[in-house]
Amino acid sequence: MRSSLLFLTGSIGLALALGSAVAAAQPPAQQKTQAPGYFRLAVGEYEVTALFDGYNDLSPKLLKGMKPEQIRAMLARHAIETPGVQTAFNAFLINTGKNLILVDTGAGQCIGETAGMLSQNMKAAGYQPDQVDTILLTHLHLDHVCGLVDANKQPIFANATVYAAKPEADYWLDPKALTRVPEQARPFFKIAQESTAPYIAAGRFKTFNPGDAPVAEVRTTLEAGHTPGSTTYQFTSKGQSILFIGDLVHNLAVQFEHPEVSIAFDENSKNAIASRDTVFTSAASSKIWVAAAHLPFPGTGHIESVSKHFQWVPVEYGPYQRAAHVPLID
Repeated sequence: MRSSLLFLTGSIGLALALGSAVAAAQPPAQQKTQAPGYFRLAVGEYEVTALFDGYNDLSPKLLKGMKPEQIRAMLARHAIETPGVQTAFNAFLINTGKNLILVDTGAGQCIGETAGMLSQNMKAAGYQPDQVDTILLTHLHLDHVCGLVDANKQPIFANATVYAAKPEADYWLDPKALTRVPEQARPFFKIAQESTAPYIAAGRFKTFNPGDAPVAEVRTTLEAGHTPGSTTYQFTSKGQSILFIGDLVHNLAVQFEHPEVSIAFDENSKNAIASRDTVFTSAASSKIWVAAAHLPFPGTGHIESVSKHFQWVPVEYGPYQRAAHVPLID
C-alpha cells in the first residue's frame, strides 16, 4: 500500500512538473503597442525632437503631372501596392536653451483615431505642452493647425505664442473668406479660424512678414505655392543647420525623383513645383538637415542631387549625440 502511495505521489509530482514546464514554455501575450513616437537629433547646441502625431492614407490619384500607371509603378518599387499611401503627420520641437519652439501641431482631433498623438508623444519625449513658448506654423492647413486645440476648441499650448506668415494668415483667417471661397473649401477655412481663435483672443497669435524672424534663432523664407504663405524655417547652431519645409513634399516614392509632380492640395501647382525645386536644390548643395511634415517618421534627413533628380537620405537611428571622436574601423 505504501509503495502504491509513493508511486502515485511521484506520478502526480512528475505530471505537475511537466505541466509547469509546458506552461513556462508558452510565450507571453503579444504586446501590440509601438514605441513612443519621438526621435531626437542634435543640431549644434540645439536639441531637435521629431514628434509623431499620426498618419492618414492618401490616394495616389491626388498626385498630378504623371500618368496613374507611372505613379503606381514608382510606388511598387517602394513596395507600396495598397489603395492609399500612408502619409505621416510630423511636428518638430526645438529646444534652443532659450526657447522651446514647436514647428506645426499635427492633425489633432480633425482626422480621427489615426492622429492626435502629438501631446502624448511630447510627454513621452520628456516635455509638456505648457512648456512650449513658441509655435511656428509652416501654413494653416488642418493637419498643421488642428493640434493647436482640443476637441472642445480649447488651447492645448497654454503658454505659447503662435506665429504664421502674414500672407498665410490673411488668406485663411479673413472673416470674409467663408463667403468668397467655393462651398467645398469652406470647412478648411473654418478649421483654420477655429483652431487659431483662442490664441487670437488671448493676444497670442502674431504674424510676420516673409523674411522676418519671429524669434531670434530662426530664418524664414516664403515658399508660396502649396498655400499663399507657405514658409520654411531654418535654425542654425555652431555651423549646423536644419530646415523645416512643411508640405513641400508629400510622397517619398514619387516627388524626389520627379519634383515636377504636384498634389491636389496645392493652391498653385506651378509655384509649388518651383518652390520644391528651389529648396531641394539648395538643401542638396548645402548638405543641411531637412525636416518634412509628411515623409515617413521621423521625417528628418538629407536631400541629395542625383543626375537631374533628387534622393531622400533618412537619418539613421543612433545615440542622441555622437561622440566628438569616433574611431574608424577599417
